[in-house]
Amino acid sequence: MTPLVSVICMCYNHGQFVIEALDSVDAQTYPEIELIIVNDGSSDASAQVIDQWVQKHKPVQFLNLRTNRGYCKAFNLGLAKAKGEFVINLAADDTLYPSRIQEGVEGFLLRGQQYGIQFSDATYIDIQGKWLSKHSDRFPHEDVPEGDVYSLVVQRYFVSPTVMVRKSILDELGGYDETLLYEDFDLWVRVARNYYFFYIPKELVCKRVLQNSLGQKQYSFNSKQMYSTFLVCRKIYYLNRTREEKKALNKRILFELKWNLRFLHVELIIKYLMLFVKNNV
Repeated sequence: MTPLVSVICMCYNHGQFVIEALDSVDAQTYPEIELIIVNDGSSDASAQVIDQWVQKHKPVQFLNLRTNRGYCKAFNLGLAKAKGEFVINLAADDTLYPSRIQEGVEGFLLRGQQYGIQFSDATYIDIQGKWLSKHSDRFPHEDVPEGDVYSLVVQRYFVSPTVMVRKSILDELGGYDETLLYEDFDLWVRVARNYYFFYIPKELVCKRVLQNSLGQKQYSFNSKQMYSTFLVCRKIYYLNRTREEKKALNKRILFELKWNLRFLHVELIIKYLMLFVKNNV
């Protein structure tokens, strides 16, 4: 049996890149792929570019949202249509290497149902497609943890933005949390609470680094994403079960406090201090 994989390609004003992303799905060595494209109310020519591509590559599901719903809400609309056993969230400015899906599925099939997320090394490029670095330059293969990574996910960043996840787990969690502006930290925490992660030490995804992207603006003055991070930390407080996990949350709170102090986010500083006290009672 060859499991179906749903690739949900998320586009917002990525008209100049989206064809590369879609072509990379079309070029996969793995046969059983369902492609769902979500255009989240783009103001550029994304909708027209995607529509032209879809006409030549049917069957493809194309959700052309007339207004911007926000990343998490838009993704969940795509997820509602997905029928695959595994799901990949592909940003429309990124691309998949040809063996990305095949290697991910083979990795899952070698492991049990306890494994919920697979991630890999990644290549980072700039807006022109020029090579910048690898994820493993910062996080060497031998240092990347696997298995039960809940406490580690809580306290520090190491998971590359390359994940494949079991759809049954996304359904169990209710998809992305639509109260948040970004999804990855929250997703990793909630999946890691009850499921294992595994890592493939190969560059399987090419990530484009754009100066105006949400990821690049996460830590900045008046960043609304920083409030979303606090909401995840508050959620972690209620998910934690052990003393070790409380210590992991302490480390995360102190890390986030430093950034909020740098930008004088007084309201968030107070919220984090209150959470720190609550976590240590």
